Amino acid sequence: MEPPVRLASTGTIIHGVSVGEVLGVSTLAEARLIAGRSGLDRIVQRLNVMEVPDILAWVKPHELLLTTGYPLRNTPQSLDRLVADLDERGLAALAIKLGRYVDELPDEMVAQADRLGFPLILLPNNVGFDDILNQVLTDILNRQAAVLVRAEEAHRALVQVVLAGGGLGEVTAEVAGLLDVAVAAIDGSGRTLAAAGPPEHVAALRQLAGTAGRTGDFASVPIVAGGHHHGRIVAHSPSGVIHDSDVGILERAATVAALVITRQDAVNAVESKYRADFLRDVLTGRAGTGERVANRSRAFGWDLERPVTVLVAELDPEGDERTAQDRLVTSWTAAVRRHDQRGAVAGFSHEVVAVVDASADSAKVARDAASAFADAITSGTFSTGTSRTCPGADSLPEAYGQALKAARVGRQLHGPGAVAHFDQLGVYRLLSLVNDTAELHAFVRETLGPLAADDDTENADLRRTLQVLLETNLNVAETARRLHFHYNTLRYRIGKLERLLGNFTDDPHLRLNLTLALHVLRMRGI
Repeated sequence: MEPPVRLASTGTIIHGVSVGEVLGVSTLAEARLIAGRSGLDRIVQRLNVMEVPDILAWVKPHELLLTTGYPLRNTPQSLDRLVADLDERGLAALAIKLGRYVDELPDEMVAQADRLGFPLILLPNNVGFDDILNQVLTDILNRQAAVLVRAEEAHRALVQVVLAGGGLGEVTAEVAGLLDVAVAAIDGSGRTLAAAGPPEHVAALRQLAGTAGRTGDFASVPIVAGGHHHGRIVAHSPSGVIHDSDVGILERAATVAALVITRQDAVNAVESKYRADFLRDVLTGRAGTGERVANRSRAFGWDLERPVTVLVAELDPEGDERTAQDRLVTSWTAAVRRHDQRGAVAGFSHEVVAVVDASADSAKVARDAASAFADAITSGTFSTGTSRTCPGADSLPEAYGQALKAARVGRQLHGPGAVAHFDQLGVYRLLSLVNDTAELHAFVRETLGPLAADDDTENADLRRTLQVLLETNLNVAETARRLHFHYNTLRYRIGKLERLLGNFTDDPHLRLNLTLALHVLRMRGI
C-alpha cells in the first residue's frame, strides 16, 4: 500500500493514491508519461476537468487535472507557463489528450515539468474522461476507507488496553504488533519507560531514540497531556519504511500513552501522599508500635529497623516554590534510589526528608540530588541537614529534629545551598535555640559596640583582627602571621580594641562574650 502524504505545515494526513498508481488502472493502460517522472509519488486526492479558460481559479491541491487542451487551442504560448502555475497550486499531475485542439506540447513545457517533478501524462484518445473519473475516484475512496478501517481497529485495540488497566508496556506491545515495528515510550529525560519488539530491533531503536522528527525507518511523536510534554512514542521499522498512516496510529498511541501516564501520575500522587503521611507520623512519633512501623515500612519497600541517617532538604527562599518543591521531591527520590534501594524518601509541604542507611555517603546523596535539581530548575537552591546515626525507628523523631536544625542553621551560617551535619554545628546549635532575634541583635551591639556594624571600614577591619586573635587564643605572633601585620602594628591594634571593648586579654568571660557575639554575626538571617 502506497503511503498517504502528510502536509508539513499542518501535520494533516492526506489519503489518496499516487500518480504512479493512477497510471496503473485499466482505463489508463495506454497512457504515457512524457515528463515529470520524479513526481510519480505525488498524491491524487481528487480529479478535475479543464475545459474553460479560467480553470486556475478553481483548481485545488492534490488534483489530477484532465484536459483536451480546448482552453489553450488559441494560445499555445500559455502552455509554457501552465506547468509552473499548476505546480505552484499543489496539483498532482496534468493529463492531456493531444490531436484534437493541441497537436503537441512545447519543449519548454516538457523541460519545465521535468525540472519541477510535475508529471505530464499523454492520454489515449479512445478513453473517456468519465471512465477515468469513475475508476480513479473509486480507488481513492477505497484507499481512504481502508486507512480509516485500519485506524479504527488500532483505536479500538488501544482503548481496550486502557480499559483493561494496561500500562505503557501493553501500549507499546499493541502498537508493535499492529505495525510490525519496534516501539518504545521515552520520558522527557530520554529514559526508556517501555519497549516492545524483537530485541535486536529495540536495540536499534534505542540508538535512534535521540533523533528528532522522522526519517524513512524512524518516527517520533510527542506524548502530551494537560499541556505538559511527558515524552515521546518512537518507532523503528526493520523493513526500513514507516508510512504516514503508521504515524497516524503512533499519534493515537501517544494519546493513549498520555492517558496511561496521567492515570499513573494520579495513582502515584495518592501513593506519595500516603507514604509522606506515614513517614511524617514516624518522624513525629505518632506511627504506633515498633512492629506496626516495621510492617508498614516493609510494605513501602523501606527498612527503618537498621542504623540510619536522616537528611532534611529545605528550599531556599527564592524561585517558584510550587514547581521547585515538585522537582525537589523528584531529585531526592532519584538520588536516594541510586544510593539505597531500601531508603525512605517523602516530600512534605516545604521540605523533603530522606532516611538512608548509616553507611551511605549522605554528603554524596545530597550532591547528587542538588545536581539533578539544578538540571531541572533554572534557578533556586536548597539547603540540606544531616542527623547523627540513628539506631532504629524509635529514635527517628530525635534524628529528624537534628537534621532539620542542621539544615536551617547551615543556611544561616553558609548561605543558600549549604550542606551541614548536626555534629558540626557546635555552639551554633545553642544559638539557634534563641527565638528572640532582637535579643541576639542587642547582645551583639552591647558586646561589640561600634564593631557590630559594617558601615565603617576601619571598624570592620578591627573586628577581623579581634576574630583571629580569639581563634589563636591571643597568640600575637600567629595572629600577625595570619593577618600579614608587623608585630608592633598588631600590638597597637590590640590596644585600640581594648579601649573600645574592655580588657579582654585578661578577662576570660569578656573573651567568651566577644566570641559568642562574633558567632551570632556569622549566622545569616539573624
